Amino acid sequence: MDALRRAREAAGRAAARVTGQALGPYQSAVVRIGFAATWLFFLLREFPHRAELYGPDGPWGWDLAERLIDTNHAFTVLMWSDSTLWFEIVYAVSVLASVGLLLGWRTRATSVLFMIGVLSLQNRSVFMGDGGDNVIHLMAIYLVLTRCAQVWSLDARRARTRGSATAGAAGPVLWGVLGAGFAFGAATGRFGHGWTAAFAAVWVVCGLWWLVDRYEPQGEGRAVLDVLANLLHNAGMLVIMAEVCLIYATAGWYKIQGSRWQDGTALYYPLGLDYFTPWPALSALLAGSGTLVMLLSYGTVAVQVAFPFTLFNRRIKNVLLALMMLEHAGIAVLLGLPFFSLAMIAADAVFLPTGFLVWLGVRVAVRRRRAAEPETDAAAEPVSVSVPGPR
Repeated sequence: MDALRRAREAAGRAAARVTGQALGPYQSAVVRIGFAATWLFFLLREFPHRAELYGPDGPWGWDLAERLIDTNHAFTVLMWSDSTLWFEIVYAVSVLASVGLLLGWRTRATSVLFMIGVLSLQNRSVFMGDGGDNVIHLMAIYLVLTRCAQVWSLDARRARTRGSATAGAAGPVLWGVLGAGFAFGAATGRFGHGWTAAFAAVWVVCGLWWLVDRYEPQGEGRAVLDVLANLLHNAGMLVIMAEVCLIYATAGWYKIQGSRWQDGTALYYPLGLDYFTPWPALSALLAGSGTLVMLLSYGTVAVQVAFPFTLFNRRIKNVLLALMMLEHAGIAVLLGLPFFSLAMIAADAVFLPTGFLVWLGVRVAVRRRRAAEPETDAAAEPVSVSVPGPR
């Protein structure tokens, strides 16, 4: 009986924790910033080539895209019209949504716009992307479920200064425009039943949230919506963590089956391809060392296979996490895949320790405050600041 009682108490504490707060606020903020920045940098870098990648000048023409989407039923608003003006509007909105999500401005609405932009562009020309695009594609959907602007965002600052993150007229105006777009897409049959239901649910729930937050911020309705938001957030964070583990587990186990990974020479071959050698001299130097190629090849497989099994050991997990981030940084430099690497590093950030993120945030805030102070204040007596160290 005592064991049963303890199990019930533990289950009750776990349920209260899951429903009572949005877990991992710093991790979700880093994931939000990382993926918004990755997609924004990609859109800006490819701005001169946007029409060839996703627009009317691309090799994957309108007819081919229409036939494929009729088959796979992928979501993209770019297929609403084949006009150049409509393409430019969607591309511009995608850039602005990325900026808004990066800054955490009206995050719930901008996360929906961010998802629409990512899915619309990628599904218009499905053969233009790589593995990094697949990760961004999935994370753009998951971020809509999370409360990823609790810290390090303009919404959080608005909540501190004005008492509510929904204060101001920008939010209702933005959701009004989104509602008109959703209604048009549903009425004209451009959205499937699933997307119509999803957009309707998001719009109605966010509208209820605004009404309750404005007129009954301390009532039972707000408490119920908080519980629902916390459940969705925590479920979204769990899915993101599971997705990262699945990516590494499948990548590692598939590598084990390859003969080139088994004999330790897999890394040698891409270092000899012009497409993957932005720095030929550096690639040749690395490829010239058989021992280093073998160690990196075996090390990549070992880290990817082992990582999901180390999540319950903080120290080992943090070591492997640092190794994987360094690995992706090396891929960005050696193989010329910066956006794939940024996407994977942003996904890895969901496992960063909270203590380290808090310490990093405090250090950045202290440096910003010191940089904003006048020179006369800098000469004054320094004020001691307690900074928690990373754990």
